Amino acid sequence: MVNEYEIKKEMCEIGRRVYNRGMVAANDGNFSVKLNDNEFLCTPTGVSKGFMTPEYICKVDANGNVIQANPGFKPSSEIKMHMRVYKERPDVNSVVHAHPLYATTFAIAGIPLTQPIMPEAVIALGCVPVAKYGTPSTMEIPDAVSEYLQYFDAVLLENHGALTYSDSLLNAYHKMESVEFYARLLWQTMQIGGPQELNKEQVEKLYEIRRQMGLPGKHPANLCPNAKAGKPNCHSCGGNCGSHEAASADADLIASITKKVMEQLGK
Repeated sequence: MVNEYEIKKEMCEIGRRVYNRGMVAANDGNFSVKLNDNEFLCTPTGVSKGFMTPEYICKVDANGNVIQANPGFKPSSEIKMHMRVYKERPDVNSVVHAHPLYATTFAIAGIPLTQPIMPEAVIALGCVPVAKYGTPSTMEIPDAVSEYLQYFDAVLLENHGALTYSDSLLNAYHKMESVEFYARLLWQTMQIGGPQELNKEQVEKLYEIRRQMGLPGKHPANLCPNAKAGKPNCHSCGGNCGSHEAASADADLIASITKKVMEQLGK
């Protein structure tokens, strides 16, 4: 079993990776690791995640109350969001929140990442919906994210950033990298006429590969309520299959939004 100090060192290393890859600016971002049902390590508020050392890391309980923190440090103000993920997803052992440039661009535009453009993204992420905007540090964000937790392992936060979670800190961080890479590819293909999407049969083959691999987490390959109801799967429902209404989004509307964004940018 890895001791707490080693986990704190890993959190500092992930902080450097997030910062050096430009996924956060200044003191932005936060992440946490579950030790047990009532103990969690988390990054502190008000410090750059790229320059942390183990003594920066705080420990909180399942309600976000401080168990241990060195003088001058206190838990991230977004700890409520992390605790909601742990509460509703017992399989999750780590949560990462960052502001990767391209993914956050889509979050600000209100456009989910649902287009099947690359096998790795389809297998690893499925789709990445957009959770409605919430005021930072309040219960608005946990409530907005909650709607998607049982269906996805990554969520864009409207006008805010991205959230990923998995069975380990490294895997949660890798999902954040994957979300950003996916968003950047999608953005770049928009500059040259739009992406050539994988068709329904190709997507289903990739879903089957994921099932055979037995990857952990939630994914449309196994859980999409639309697909189970005989409706379009997550790659054609606009990322809304996790909603209570499980409604299919209008693809033309998404295309229209994208067109408007491009026009405003002079593209």
